[in-house]
Amino acid sequence: MRLSVKHYLKLVFLSGILIIPATTISAQDHDRRDNQEGKHYEDKSHHDSHDWNDREDQEYRRYLQEHHKNYHEFSKASRREQNDYWNWRHSHPDNDRR
Repeated sequence: MRLSVKHYLKLVFLSGILIIPATTISAQDHDRRDNQEGKHYEDKSHHDSHDWNDREDQEYRRYLQEHHKNYHEFSKASRREQNDYWNWRHSHPDNDRR
């Protein structure tokens, strides 16, 4: 079966419509992870620093849940909320730390 130019262009156009949203979503997800993953935070009140990783993100989500707050990226939280989180975090160490 031979496609006419008109049918070929329709096929290319429709393929593009299906591919663009998938690549856009993937890029946004990748950017979101890059914004926090591997980031380093200084906790001045406790004189230490913290690397943001999956474990820290899980703890942050637990903190938000315990404080009845909706999820938002830590990097976008106010300085006060970040300090409140570090205070909470120091009183809730990881279960597997010795």
